[in-house]
Amino acid sequence: MRHHLAAALGTVALTTSMLVSAPLASASTSAYPVKSFEVVVGNTYTKGTITWYNRSVRVAGEHKAVASCRGTTAYTLDSAGNQLDKRISPFAVCNGDSQKFSFDVPADVAGGAPVVRVCLDDGATPSPTPLECVLKNR
Repeated sequence: MRHHLAAALGTVALTTSMLVSAPLASASTSAYPVKSFEVVVGNTYTKGTITWYNRSVRVAGEHKAVASCRGTTAYTLDSAGNQLDKRISPFAVCNGDSQKFSFDVPADVAGGAPVVRVCLDDGATPSPTPLECVLKNR
């Protein structure tokens, strides 16, 4: 009886140590695609990352203005280049300031937006004018 009990405890100990040392299956979730962007006009810029989700993108980074005001506008586009939606950074920066930002842009189509256009804009509210833009593919 002792032999069977010792063997059973040894099996439990071995199984437990294997579980502790094995990687968790849930820890290996796939990450969302992330791309860097940078748009520079003179000494002003917007730069950061775009994270693609299933029905939106997150645009996060920093924009800087030197003498005037600047902001960031982002557009989600379908595969034909048609605009799905657009969002403007929640604030502009002016006169030598820089500020970090993060905002989401909807892409309410199956699979989300395949392309994002990010622009450095003139900081005007409520309708800024893009100064320079960059396209990023998923």
